[in-house]
Amino acid sequence: MPVRDVIILGSGPAGLTAAIYAARADLHPLVIAGRQSGGQLMLTSEVENFPGFPEGIMGPELMDRMRQQAERFGAEFIDEDANAVDFTGKPLAVFAEDIRHEARAVIIATGASARWLGLPSEARLMGRGVSSCATCDGFFFRGKDVAVVGGGDTALEEAIFLTKFARSVTLIHRRKELRGSKIMQDRAQNNPKISFIWDSVVCEVLGSDHVEGVKIENVLTKQTSELAVDGLFVAIGYTPNTKILEGQIELDERGYVRVHHETRTNVEGVFVAGDVEDYHYRQAITAAGAGCRAAMDAEVYIEGVA
Repeated sequence: MPVRDVIILGSGPAGLTAAIYAARADLHPLVIAGRQSGGQLMLTSEVENFPGFPEGIMGPELMDRMRQQAERFGAEFIDEDANAVDFTGKPLAVFAEDIRHEARAVIIATGASARWLGLPSEARLMGRGVSSCATCDGFFFRGKDVAVVGGGDTALEEAIFLTKFARSVTLIHRRKELRGSKIMQDRAQNNPKISFIWDSVVCEVLGSDHVEGVKIENVLTKQTSELAVDGLFVAIGYTPNTKILEGQIELDERGYVRVHHETRTNVEGVFVAGDVEDYHYRQAITAAGAGCRAAMDAEVYIEGVA
């Protein structure tokens, strides 16, 4: 295959924005979008804080529009997972389903994935009442009682969204105070359907073939109790999608791509954007902005080495 100007790994807000900018710069980007393309916004309901949509927009629709925009300018997409990279020489190489693709520059925008509790009962009941996506599964819990684990914005957003369907939502948090933004805390605490269990963790998901409840342990007293619920939504954070990058690029102690300057990594010609390096903001708009910057930096780099 011909050596491309740029390959983009990922198809969330960062990857798609990079694709738009790279395509408009006539870099003819190849986007390795993944089998589950669109990033985390595919698991999000209404997006209210993305500029240009005063009435809000559904996450999947926003991602679809961004992809169409990138395709309009000539970006090419492969809806397969990248399973390896080789950044040890030039040109840079990315493997999708073991097919080698080469480019002068690579933009990493692989994002991050939801973190699970790691309980055997959680894995056993996955898809049978255990979920990490209220948007995907909330409808199935209409008129039922559910629990959400977590204390950040993700957990609060999940809890608030679930009140549209569920009879009650119990948020279980291992600390005494929430970690989410003030506006999200206020919304959750003022919602009559949401109650809180503090200083506690879920130590077991109860049920044989579907969720019937959760066993909860107080982290201070070590006492356990049971809560009858029909569904459990886990919202305890994310893990960066950097497994295929290990040994090829510098990662920090948490596994996120380490940025050396602007969007540049420690490997010449490799750039990064979005939640795969940003563990602080984790917003669609900041990811999109980083995708823009990465594409512009890649363009300057390609012009310099062409």
